Amino acid sequence: MNSKQFIDQARQCALKLLKPGKKDLEHGLELHRDSVVVESYGFGPQENWAMDAEKMLAALHSGASENELQDMREDIIMTGYVNDAARLREFEAMWEASGVTCIFRNTGEEGQAPDRLVKRLAHYVYVTDRLKSFVPKALNPADIMLAKREKRHCLCLTCNGVPISQDWISVQEELRYISLFFQLGARMMHLTYNRRNMLGDGCAETANGGLSDFGRTVIAEMNRVGIIVDVAHSGWRTSLEAAQVSGKPIVASHTTCLAVNRHMRSKPDEVIRAIVDGGGLVGICAIPPFLGGTGDINAMLDHIDYMAKTFGADHIAIGTDVGDSLPLPEPDNEFRKQLESEYPKRRSRFDSFWPPDDPLFSPEWQKEDQYLSLAWVNFPFFTVGLVQRGYSDADIQKILGGNMLRVFNAVLPDSEKKLAY
Repeated sequence: MNSKQFIDQARQCALKLLKPGKKDLEHGLELHRDSVVVESYGFGPQENWAMDAEKMLAALHSGASENELQDMREDIIMTGYVNDAARLREFEAMWEASGVTCIFRNTGEEGQAPDRLVKRLAHYVYVTDRLKSFVPKALNPADIMLAKREKRHCLCLTCNGVPISQDWISVQEELRYISLFFQLGARMMHLTYNRRNMLGDGCAETANGGLSDFGRTVIAEMNRVGIIVDVAHSGWRTSLEAAQVSGKPIVASHTTCLAVNRHMRSKPDEVIRAIVDGGGLVGICAIPPFLGGTGDINAMLDHIDYMAKTFGADHIAIGTDVGDSLPLPEPDNEFRKQLESEYPKRRSRFDSFWPPDDPLFSPEWQKEDQYLSLAWVNFPFFTVGLVQRGYSDADIQKILGGNMLRVFNAVLPDSEKKLAY
């Protein structure tokens, strides 16, 4: 399957579920084309890591360690298309279909070790350097606006953790990597992933212990440097307290509303209210078990509706937390099957910490129409759905990108804004 076939299949699925009239469809697609679309957290087009399964098999047979294989896999996913003309064409076609101007792009492995976090960050610094005529790195809102004017796209780099040296000699020494990662281009960071760390509790911790004193110090440093605080994977009390102590707006970049569907990755109204009162926003994701209900494009729109009716359109974004990769052609698929049969079994990663009974792993939430309707290339149909539900053009453009631009602008120091937004 090539990108055109995948895009057509995803769009037909969205149209079947939305059933828009001609007027709403045409207006929604035109509005999307004209809008600055800033995804609050996502992946965009992704390389299928098994595309180079033959290469990985050779490394496995030569005695490569688990760390080497992981590094190779990540390099294939994150940079494999840059030097391959055919893959690059598919990558570009999927970007164009999405109509997305900028993704706050996950570039960080879960955890806090600087050497772990910098590897993935480096991959995307490389991509944005090599593909700067198509998808450069955005360091401020002005870069995003420029990309829109020039009919390009861009990435704003985020980390799934705050880089902490973990030597525990002094507070100041622990903080020193935050500004360094800012200089490398990172503009948003998770306080925690699912587990507890030295900053606070993650969303999978039953204790719900909240933010630590050190976590408060880290937030103050992120505020000073100009990095957006993201509590998407943080526990409810950690998220609440982060919003209360931060001097700058914070985000839950890819989450859902607890009032619509109860899940550990959702946020209760009390937390959302604290984020909103601080000028921040909530990005609604596109993960079926987190959405609940029908688990498809309509379920995502239900969460946006709840946010708009309860907290207002000024504090909503879309952070799909998904990326699209094309199914493997043969013979790559045969190499993938062989690789999977020989790949060493691994224990679950410490930071992941997903409860074994989490709905994420239930067949109920693995239906093709759910994921296809929420495909990243269907971003224009998210806009069509908002038009259908009666949102004004102005409010739709806030949700699509204006709110994220506002938060980004509010968090950056004046010296880093360069051009007026």
